[in-house]
Amino acid sequence: KKNNETILVFDLGGGTFDVSVLEVGDGVFEVLSTSGDTHLGGDDFDKRIVDWLAENFKRDEGIDLLKDKQALQRLTEAAEKAKMELSTLTQTNISLPFITATADGPKHIETTLTRVKFEELCSDLLDRLKKPVENALGDAKLSFKDIDEVILVGGSTRIPAVQELVRKMTGKEPNVTVNPDEVVALGAAVQAGVLAGDVSDIVLLDVTPLSLGLETLGGVMTKIIPRNTTLPTSKSEVFSTAADGQTSVEINVLQGEREFVRDNKSLGSFRLDGIPPAPRGVPQIEVKFDIDANGILSVTAVDKGTGKKQDITITGASTLPGDEVDRMVKEAERFAQEDKEKRDAIDTKNQADSVVYQTEKQLKELGDKVPGPVKEKVDAKLQELKDAISGGSTQGMKDAMAALNQEVMQLGQSLYNQPSAGSAAGPAPGGETGRSDSSNKGSDED
Repeated sequence: KKNNETILVFDLGGGTFDVSVLEVGDGVFEVLSTSGDTHLGGDDFDKRIVDWLAENFKRDEGIDLLKDKQALQRLTEAAEKAKMELSTLTQTNISLPFITATADGPKHIETTLTRVKFEELCSDLLDRLKKPVENALGDAKLSFKDIDEVILVGGSTRIPAVQELVRKMTGKEPNVTVNPDEVVALGAAVQAGVLAGDVSDIVLLDVTPLSLGLETLGGVMTKIIPRNTTLPTSKSEVFSTAADGQTSVEINVLQGEREFVRDNKSLGSFRLDGIPPAPRGVPQIEVKFDIDANGILSVTAVDKGTGKKQDITITGASTLPGDEVDRMVKEAERFAQEDKEKRDAIDTKNQADSVVYQTEKQLKELGDKVPGPVKEKVDAKLQELKDAISGGSTQGMKDAMAALNQEVMQLGQSLYNQPSAGSAAGPAPGGETGRSDSSNKGSDED
């Protein structure tokens, strides 16, 4: 029970590895970030000893013990015992009499495993412990010098090489005063007391394990609440329609780290109807995401013009299994560059479509005020952009948009250079002002 400290919890159990960064002060435990590896734990260290024993036995005797279930069970038990002994000893003896038998008689294993050899067998596993720690600190926007204390949790943190790795990475002596086998059960008991109302001087503020957002035009996910946001939280963003005269939008609520809807998890969807028909980009639809301290997500969509509202409540949005969270984060990292390029292509096409729509609308509204030669140039560049959209080249669309924007600028200049423009100058009219890019994100493709 300490005040105002930033703590890194290094939890290496039998099957999984978890890292959490917390800020603790005045009885409030705020989780800043979490990371981990759901396929790394003490069992993996045991398996390295099992494989080493089996490999040596096969070399010496020509028998594969891994195919013998009974022998494998004995190897596993002996490996775990050896691992535990090497936490206090520099070498241990492994004795497995009558491990198997052949026509020549019974076979035995009698060997010595040193701590140095054990650490050599597990060197890649030790390396895998580094990345989740770095990720957790990165997500919390902290460095090792910001950490006041490192707490080791889980029986596998008794391995001397693990403790040494933590020392080297953090530059701090890990706190080993808590019993790594009991601490999780004790923490669960305290949390149960908090939930039951029996403990009132402790508050735990958790974080969202994955980003939350919704589907927008082109099948992309627009993130509203990033992963590792402290709960409770509430965020909103204004969207609009994707087509002229659109009277409803489908709100598809998503969870995940990828750029596209198909690669993320849909938590639910609902439809907001009764939007008055209007040109695309005009209706203002505010979508609000609200997550309470228990991880219950409420999503509300309101048409700001009519006040019509629709919502959905989703439970369990922050209680995904650890292995699923881990898989989704790793996939996002693996496909980051590919997703970015695809997202850029879709965003560019949406922008190009919008530029075409706005330019044609502007030409129609100005009518005969546009000088003939200027209109011809704008029309030519407009057609080039339409051709680029049909061609599908992202760079082609960007180049065509830049060229069209130049001609539109010239169009505006020519209007002000006309003889009657000076006398017409006055206060800005109260008509349509410039649209913001955010107001033209399509919430639906209906």
